[in-house]
Parts: sequence; C-alpha cells; structure tokens
Amino acid sequence: MEADAIKFEIVEHFAVLSETKSGWTTELNKVKWNDREAKYDIRPWDPEHKRMGKGITLTQEELVKLRDALNKMTL
Repeated sequence: MEADAIKFEIVEHFAVLSETKSGWTTELNKVKWNDREAKYDIRPWDPEHKRMGKGITLTQEELVKLRDALNKMTL
C-alpha cells in the first residue's frame, strides 16, 4: 500500500542557512503541513522546493526558547 503524499505549503521564508554544491538549501521557513496550522521549520530543500530532507518543526514558543538558548551561548 502506497503512503499518501505529504501536503505542504511554505507560508513564509526567513533565511537560507546553508547551500550544497547540488543546490539544496537548508532553510528556516514557516510551513503548513497537511493543512494544519503553520509552524517554523528548519530542513533541506531541493532548488524547486518540491522535495525536502529530514528536518525539525517548531511552534512559536519552541522557536523563542531556541532563540533565547542560542543568545546565551558563547561562540
């Protein structure tokens, strides 16, 4: 039995974090997955944004906590 395709819509693009030689980019976007509420998302995308790699999806609260933790880090 074939799995249903994942439905997604990039609602807002914030940043490209890196790019590979093949053109895939790791991005921070706000993405709506399967018609659910849009969440913040960090993952690699192909140049046409039709395929994606594994990533992490965060609520606004989680993103704020991540931002605060990163701001406390000494790099």
